[in-house]
Amino acid sequence: MIKLNSKQKINAIFVFCVLLLTFFSKVECAVNVSEAEEEFKRAWNNPSYTQIRQDDVDINKTLAKYYKTPYPVNFTRQMLWDMETKKAWDPKTYLEYVVRDGKSWGKKFLENGNEMFVRSSQQKQWLNGEVYEEVFEKVYLNHKAQKATFLGTQYLTGSAGEKLQLNNKQPLFHVQHSVEGEENNPINVWRIVHLTDKKDQNLIDHFNKLNNPTVVPGFIEIYIKKDLQTPISHK
Repeated sequence: MIKLNSKQKINAIFVFCVLLLTFFSKVECAVNVSEAEEEFKRAWNNPSYTQIRQDDVDINKTLAKYYKTPYPVNFTRQMLWDMETKKAWDPKTYLEYVVRDGKSWGKKFLENGNEMFVRSSQQKQWLNGEVYEEVFEKVYLNHKAQKATFLGTQYLTGSAGEKLQLNNKQPLFHVQHSVEGEENNPINVWRIVHLTDKKDQNLIDHFNKLNNPTVVPGFIEIYIKKDLQTPISHK
């Protein structure tokens, strides 16, 4: 048995405490926004995972060509980002067509103006829309780049400090929404990566079927009706 002197014991305890703090900081929502975006990027480049990017949506062009409103609706980048931030915090309202229930908590504002929080929601399974499953996500909002990153996780700390754990049947997934294009001609960009053991062609086929150049995402319609107080219907 190795005997340590007092100084060595103090150093050992210090190192242990640092390692313990580091571990728990990683368990909780401790990474910053840029690190979250790097984590998404690593997952996106993982050859075993299932990556899908749906077609980018030119919001104003699609609305003008395929929708009816009592007066023209012209989105700006800031309006589209406003919708993204509201949807991130309130998935039950802005994703009502796929989310049965949802809540967010633990919001933190960083020095650079970015935000991070966590959320839990009851979402339809991707390949079985009849079944709802709880989804945990760590959410990171990059206001300057207008990019929202959602990292799926099995573990969260609840709003009351309780430890929460999932045992999902479908793989975890990360999602990234971003706003691109000119200020008066915003483009909605959406990517998802499923943390699968190998490429899942069924998931790829499912999302390919959802691609429709004649529609805007459902959350855009909800935002127009709710926040812009404007009736809208598809032509």
